[in-house]
Amino acid sequence: MLSIRKNGNNTPSLPGLFEDFLNRELFNWGNSNFSSTITTVPSINIKETDDNYEVEVAAPGLDKKDFNVSLDNNLLTISCTKSVSQEDKGENNSYNRREFSYQSFHRSFELPNVVNEDYINAHYENGLLNLTIPKKEQAKQKEPKLIEIK
Repeated sequence: MLSIRKNGNNTPSLPGLFEDFLNRELFNWGNSNFSSTITTVPSINIKETDDNYEVEVAAPGLDKKDFNVSLDNNLLTISCTKSVSQEDKGENNSYNRREFSYQSFHRSFELPNVVNEDYINAHYENGLLNLTIPKKEQAKQKEPKLIEIK
């Protein structure tokens, strides 16, 4: 929606329209106008339930093939590498524009020695990488046991 500034007599101010348009970051070349990736570390949420650890990684714009998830001696590592290259050729196959971008991150978390690594599940959909890391049976919280007094 376009916002129109009004001057004191409630009529739209034409300089205000141009000022609003020109103040947008159309000519800021550093704001990734030419890059389809962002080079930041994604946010990660970790939740513990009675049966699982649930890890949620916010990583929009990636594909599931870009991720590498590993568990080694209770060290969970989530990493990603993505590179994009674009070329626009003009006459005589000379370059008019050639751009490339590279994005990667690496996050590691030490898990307690209670995970059942044989049943870890990872799923990427709608920009979220979800991992479900089940706990071993002996680590699951059990109902309190009522002890009879004799």
